[in-house]
Order: sequence, then C-alpha cells, then structure tokens
Amino acid sequence: MTDERMEAIQAVVDRVTSWQDGATEDTVAEELRRGVDEVGVEVSEDEVRQLADAIEDRHGAVSAAEVLGRAG
Repeated sequence: MTDERMEAIQAVVDRVTSWQDGATEDTVAEELRRGVDEVGVEVSEDEVRQLADAIEDRHGAVSAAEVLGRAG
C-alpha cells in the first residue's frame, strides 16, 4: 500500500470519526465508502468493514494503517 493511498484513507477515517460518534456501523461504513470514492481511492469491502468496526468500537482516533495491518 502506498503512503499516498494510506494518507488518503486516513484522511477519510479522520473525517468520518470526527462526526460519526453514535452512528450505526452501517452508516459509518457508508460514509467511509462515500469518502474514499470522493478521494479516488479503492478500498475493499473487507477494509471498509474493518475500519467501520474500529471507528464504532473506539469512539476516538483510529489509525487506518494499524487497523488494516499496515503499520508504518
């Protein structure tokens, strides 16, 4: 995964996390899909679910690289 791709995904995750507190996981997943579409990054459905789960569970800052197993 390129640094640029991860940065784009992280920006979407940060945006969704900042205003999705209390939203359902399906809503969070939909907003993630919409966000990555807007920035032109391809993300698998599995990656969307992993990120949505993390946002729903943590209710705070989420590291996309950590969640997707690509720490760095």
